[in-house]
Amino acid sequence: MLRKKLASREVFQFKRSDIWRIILCICAGILMSVNLRTFVYTGNLLPGGFAGLTLLLQAIFLKFFGITVPYGVIYFLMNSVPIVISFKFIGKKFTTYSCITILLVTFLTDIIPVHAITYDVLLISIFGGLINGFAISMCLKADATTGGTDFIAIAISERFGIDSFNYILLFNAMVLTIDGFIFGWDKALYSIIFQFSSTQVIHILYKRYKKNTLLIVTQSPKEVADMIYELTGHGATDIEAYGSYQNADRTIVYSVVSSDELRTVVAEILNIDPGAFINVIKTEQVNGNFYLHPNN
Repeated sequence: MLRKKLASREVFQFKRSDIWRIILCICAGILMSVNLRTFVYTGNLLPGGFAGLTLLLQAIFLKFFGITVPYGVIYFLMNSVPIVISFKFIGKKFTTYSCITILLVTFLTDIIPVHAITYDVLLISIFGGLINGFAISMCLKADATTGGTDFIAIAISERFGIDSFNYILLFNAMVLTIDGFIFGWDKALYSIIFQFSSTQVIHILYKRYKKNTLLIVTQSPKEVADMIYELTGHGATDIEAYGSYQNADRTIVYSVVSSDELRTVVAEILNIDPGAFINVIKTEQVNGNFYLHPNN
C-alpha cells in the first residue's frame, strides 16, 4: 500500500528512515574530511564554499599575521549563522542532520593526518572535485547539507523551486578569483576545476529540483492519477484522445514530477496497468504551483 510522502512538520518524530539519513551524513562527513586531507591539502587547493573561505582565512592569518588558526574553529563559526537560519526556515531535522556532517568535518579535518595520494595537481583537481561532489550528494540524498553555501543553495532552491548550484559555482569562482590575486593564479585556476567537477557530480546525482513530464496512455486513468497524488503530492490532468492504431478512444494522463520521484512513479504505473504507454520528457521550466515535499 502506498504511503503519502507529504512530510509532517513535527519536530523530531524519529522514523526508521532517519537511521539511513544519519548513516549517510556520517559517511559524507568522513569522506569530505579524508578528501580535504588527501587531495585538497596535497594540491594546496581551495574547495569552494565555506570550506574554501576557511582555508583562505587560514592562509591569510598565516601569511600576514603569522598566526595558525585551527580549521575547525573558523569553519564552525562561519556555519553558525546559516545553521540558525536553516533551523528556522528550512527544517529542524534537515538542520540537525546537517550539523552531524558539519561537526564531523570540523573535528576530523584537524585530526586526520595529511596523506598524499598523488602530487599531480590536475589529477587532484579533477578527482578531488569528483569525491567532493559525491560527498555533498550523499548528504543531499539524506535531506541534509555539508554546511556553508549549501545551506544558501538549498534555501534558494526551496524558495524558487530551481537548481541553484550553478549560482553557488559562480560565487565560488568569485572567491577563488580573490584567492588568485592574493596567492597566485595557478592554485586558483586549479581550484575552479575542482569546484566545476564537484558541481557536475551534484547535477548528475541530486535530482530533487529537476522535473519530468509524464504522458501516460492507460486504461486506468483514475487509479494512475490517484496514485501520483498519493505518492508525490502532484496533480494530474486527463486528456481525451483517439488511438489511431487500434481505432479506439484513449485517455492520456498528464503530470509533472520531480526526477527523484520518477522511477518509483513509473514502477507504480506499471503495477496498476502493465499495458500502459509512458512517455517521459525532460522539463526545462515549470511556472505555477509545483509541490515539493518539505526538506525535513
